[in-house]
Amino acid sequence: MRRWLVLLALLAGSSALADVTLEGRTLKSENGGRVLWQKEFPAVMGDLTQPLNFEGRSYIGVGPAVYAYAPDGTFVGRADLPALSTSLDSGGGTLGVSTQGDGYTERFTLGDPESNLNIPLQERAVMPPDPAVTGWLARVADAFPEAALPRAVRDFPANPFLALREAERLNHAGDRYAALSEVRRALRGQVPFPAWTALAVRLDRAGFPAAADLALEHAKRDAATRGIDPEVPVSREALLAYGNPSGYIGTLLAQNRLGRAEVWMNFLRELYPRFEGHSALYARYADLLQAQGRVGEAEEWRQFDRSLRGGTLYNLGSDDTSAVRDVARLATLALCVALLAAFLTLAARAWRQQGEDTKSYGGRLRSVWQRPMTRARLGILSYASLSERLTLTMLCVALLAALGGWQWANSTGEGLRAPALNIGTYGGGWYNAHLDDLDLRVTPDTALLSGLAAQLDGDDTAAREAYAGAGQDACALNNLGVIAQNRDDQPQALELYRAALAARPDLSAAAYNLGLDQHTPSTTFQRTYRRSQPRLCYPDRRNMARAVSGDLSVTLRRDLTNPLGFLGQKNQRMGWVMLLALALLLGLVFLLLVPRAASSARLGRPPLYRLLAVLFPGTSLIGNAWGGMLLLAWAATVAALLPLSGVVKFPLLPSPQQPSLRNTLLLGLLLTYGLNLLAFSLIEARVFRRRGELKE
Repeated sequence: MRRWLVLLALLAGSSALADVTLEGRTLKSENGGRVLWQKEFPAVMGDLTQPLNFEGRSYIGVGPAVYAYAPDGTFVGRADLPALSTSLDSGGGTLGVSTQGDGYTERFTLGDPESNLNIPLQERAVMPPDPAVTGWLARVADAFPEAALPRAVRDFPANPFLALREAERLNHAGDRYAALSEVRRALRGQVPFPAWTALAVRLDRAGFPAAADLALEHAKRDAATRGIDPEVPVSREALLAYGNPSGYIGTLLAQNRLGRAEVWMNFLRELYPRFEGHSALYARYADLLQAQGRVGEAEEWRQFDRSLRGGTLYNLGSDDTSAVRDVARLATLALCVALLAAFLTLAARAWRQQGEDTKSYGGRLRSVWQRPMTRARLGILSYASLSERLTLTMLCVALLAALGGWQWANSTGEGLRAPALNIGTYGGGWYNAHLDDLDLRVTPDTALLSGLAAQLDGDDTAAREAYAGAGQDACALNNLGVIAQNRDDQPQALELYRAALAARPDLSAAAYNLGLDQHTPSTTFQRTYRRSQPRLCYPDRRNMARAVSGDLSVTLRRDLTNPLGFLGQKNQRMGWVMLLALALLLGLVFLLLVPRAASSARLGRPPLYRLLAVLFPGTSLIGNAWGGMLLLAWAATVAALLPLSGVVKFPLLPSPQQPSLRNTLLLGLLLTYGLNLLAFSLIEARVFRRRGELKE
């Protein structure tokens, strides 16, 4: 017995003195030229770093992970990183790993391996919406041929996708007990929430629904620890990288598996309620529930969808910028139709008289350069009354505002769809690198966003400095209260929470921190998965819109004071259109200062003028307010109907093909023509009566 103990001691000593090297893709432990153990890493796992011995263990970076081995070659843990590992170091008595992402680097400190084969990170690791990182474990597991699965499971026991593949193989072979054992092995490890979600999809498809439910619970708990919050939106690309739960729900609904779809819908509702396209999926699920007679549940989902509209622009929901853009496009087209119709009608009335007046100056065209000042007083609009020209000017002002709203909706929507703002959380290296792509305005909303990102990353000092720029913003006050509470300064925290709630009585975060009863998705998630932590306040879409592009009034004021700035925007075509509209407006303002042509009193009512006055309702009446309103109503109706004719390609209304909407528009169009004919008939009757009086 003593000889065996001496032999084990010698072996342990030789292992401690062993040299761990990397040859190609093989990690070897050698002692005196004798190979004690070796591990092979397939090429699909990615680049490898140089190994490092630390406190008796051997560490090596493998793709977006770090593997640790005991002196005898036993696998002891894996750390999952948010980017590819580039180097390991042990400076300062701690083990650190450097990672390299797209345009950024991060460094993390590794802790001691835990019993579930996990190596914890001391810093917060934000998982980027990059499938190359979030889908790494599944991709590695899928690369092994079926014959090599048993050995791969032994070599990489912390990869749950390998264990699941082995469970499926055993299940097909008829060994159900062994398959369930492998499923339990898959659920014992620790992986990031995107991997848990993807694993749940595979477990569900493999016929292990209970295990899939447990994997989803693990996903929610891991997401909570990494700062994922239901208040922060998630883009379609990010959700795809996070396991694509919405895509799998679509498959379940197509198969009419509402029982399993309910589990996944509740998962989305708890963790990603504001994912891109949520309204369409919620409506589809509600319709299916109603078709099965579950009317109460269907209405509950519709009500939940409506509740998510709070905090969006004009409470329009996540498609708020698209709705604003459509309204701006409709207004732009309507104003263009109104201006064109009014100009043609006024031109038809003044055309003959203008020709007579410019005949002595060389005609309409030659007089432009021969007598420019005189010609300016004899323009088409010079024969219009001051009230008619003022109406045209106001229409042009409205056109410029509509174009500005269109441009603002485009730029704001693009900014709100930025990847950095749609990953379910803020902070981290990937977020900071992509946030620089946005030219955020310096506003209290931007300060709130910067402070929140720093606070989530654990830098309370930087967070307080950033919140100072937010002034007395209620959200910032609540988050400052969270910092105070984490410092055990409860009186200061309560004071800040009360100040935040006084500034915004509907602020659920401050109400939650004061112990008031709240039943929102975010507070429910906080109470379930972050019970011991106070609730942070996150910016809503209105805050983010102001940070991205400012209010519409601010944008218009900036553009009007710098007209050539239109051309520096991403959508230069829209910039040119706005510049032309501004030039038209300046021209009309100039015409307001030009006296009316002296011969305008001799203007008659030519046949073409009468025809256009009938075809374009309100154009012959724009000298008064009611005529302008009639013209705008007719132009708006025509603009809404143009997409139905195929003249305009983009839709201007949410559902222009609906029969009820189309019939309403046609009825409105007939009404404008009826009112115009009535007014035109009365005017013509008065004209004939006056002519008769003059003849008498």
